[in-house]
Amino acid sequence: MPSLPLDGVVVLSLEHAVSAPLASRHLADLGARVIKIERPGGGDFARDYDRRARGLSSHFVWTNRSKESVTLDLKHAAASEILFKLVEKADVLMQNLAPGAAARLGLGFESLHPRYPRLISCDISGYGATGPFASKKAYDLLIQAEAGLLSITGTPDEPAKCGISIADISAAMYAVTNILAALVQREKTGYGCHIDLSLFESLSEWMGYPLYYTIDGAPPPARSGAFHATVFPYGPFPAGDGRKVFFGLQNEREWLAFCQIVLERPELAADARFATNFLRSEHRAALTEIICEAFSGLSAGEVLARLERAGIASARMNEMAEAWSHPQLKARCRWRSVATPAGPLPMLLPPGRVDAQMAAVPALGEHTEAVLKELGYSESEIARLRESGAV
Repeated sequence: MPSLPLDGVVVLSLEHAVSAPLASRHLADLGARVIKIERPGGGDFARDYDRRARGLSSHFVWTNRSKESVTLDLKHAAASEILFKLVEKADVLMQNLAPGAAARLGLGFESLHPRYPRLISCDISGYGATGPFASKKAYDLLIQAEAGLLSITGTPDEPAKCGISIADISAAMYAVTNILAALVQREKTGYGCHIDLSLFESLSEWMGYPLYYTIDGAPPPARSGAFHATVFPYGPFPAGDGRKVFFGLQNEREWLAFCQIVLERPELAADARFATNFLRSEHRAALTEIICEAFSGLSAGEVLARLERAGIASARMNEMAEAWSHPQLKARCRWRSVATPAGPLPMLLPPGRVDAQMAAVPALGEHTEAVLKELGYSESEIARLRESGAV
């Protein structure tokens, strides 16, 4: 494989669940060597979330390819010695342990920076290292609630969580961008830095449109199911065959084309009720009735064909099986085969790249012995460490 951008960068990650593992996996995709520290016996608890990926956890296989798994009991004195030998080798130390746990282990930035001035420390937590919520435990759904996402997601009658771990994912992506920036900065200054990153602040940043929409106490956007709260028509509409078609209008040129080509009712373009997006949204019940009547004699395929002719963005609502077989992913050669303890699994290349490190998902502790030997431990010393429960 050609050289990747992060070849030679060593990431030591004390991680579990989704946020830090996903961040370190993205760094591994770019060529970094990621050493994942796990608890002996059980490991990252995401290994046990489910057994749907041919006996493995769907969360774990998604977030942990291309890593080395090393088991350490971080409360054991001998394990602590090993941990700090690994810190000495690392360019980046990442952790999303419980609030305060890293500091108790001596892994706080203030403790490490004088000894390892080039080390970049990235701490991922629910709410950040300071403030009244600093010690509060947090999980993805709870952050969705606290950041206000649940208040605008769902139906008028019931809020709904996002179907993916959006708070964890947002934090992972900001961790990656901050670490990449810190590596660039270190080339200029010679020094590492501390990244204090929270799920709450990451998701709050992604709440930008609803936040600014409600500035100065203005009413929030209504929960509107799969429809856009403020742009209309933008969402799912039933065709005559019972299937739903998604489409969205963004401007008045598209509204004119929609009336002429899709609805085949050009006179609606001059209807004062629908002259602007704001008015269409205000009169959405009346417009919905018109759209549904026009679609009632058409199949979903016929509606989609009309939308294509009109140059209006549209989509089918695919199920997971259809997402797996999507022709666009196949045409762009996005799938790769990756080794796992359960055999090879298909996995997607990271977006934007045609080359990436796509190495195996590790078994628990698979690389412990090799890494210990790299640190200078003999086979007899490793055996004693295993007997004592340190690794």
